[in-house]
Order: sequence, then C-alpha cells, then structure tokens
Amino acid sequence: MSLFDAFKLAGGAMQAQTKRLNAVASNLANVDTVASSPDEAYKARKVVFEAEMNKASGSSAPLANDVRVKQVVTDDSAPIKVYDPKHPMADKDGYIYKPNVNAVEEMVDMMAASRSYQTDAEVMNTAKSLMLKTLSIGQ
Repeated sequence: MSLFDAFKLAGGAMQAQTKRLNAVASNLANVDTVASSPDEAYKARKVVFEAEMNKASGSSAPLANDVRVKQVVTDDSAPIKVYDPKHPMADKDGYIYKPNVNAVEEMVDMMAASRSYQTDAEVMNTAKSLMLKTLSIGQ
C-alpha cells in the first residue's frame, strides 16, 4: 500500500462518515415531529458502508481499497403511537405518531462518526508528513 492509497482510503472514509453524520443530523432534526398516521411519520435513516477489497494484493488477507456508502436505508420499525386527543394532528382515535428515532442512539452514532472522521483526518496528516519527510531525505 502506497501513501497515495492511504490518501484515497482515508478520503473515501471521510466522505462516508460525512454522509453518516448527515443522516444522524436528519434523524435528530425530526425526533420531535409528529404525524397523523403511521405512514406519514418520519422514519429513521441509517447509512450502510461498503469496503472495496483489493484481492490482487500478494498477502493472504485482502486489503481495503476504498470505503463508500452502499446505501441509505430507512428503519421500517413502527412509529411511536401516543394518545393525545387534544393535539391538532390527532387521528380519529386520538393518536399521534412520532418517529422511530432514539435520540440517545443517534447521539452515540454521531460521536462515533465524528471520531472516525477525526481519525481519518489524522491518517491523511500522517501520510502527508511521511511524504514530506521522504522528500527531504534527498536534499
């Protein structure tokens, strides 16, 4: 693996973590929304990553070549049904529907994505530093 490969891998991982942070932000922004039917309730979004493996490497274990977002999926679990007959959006039975978003889980996911992003940035800085030191050897 060359240092350029490290840049490519860390850059792809940073882009993937950015999409993850955007999904978390969307989920947190909608945590307190309500709907008048289960179909209209906001559904949590989760990002699924995919690693592209380099099978051509001479080692016994293939190395990751790139990390990217495979897809963004919605959580199909049922929304939270709350009895609130005085709410203006209540259905005929007096229920409103809140999203299936757990704010605590989303905050943990946000911290994990943020730390992964920071780690990827450190990988890029280390690779840059190694390249500069390598170039200074010839002086």
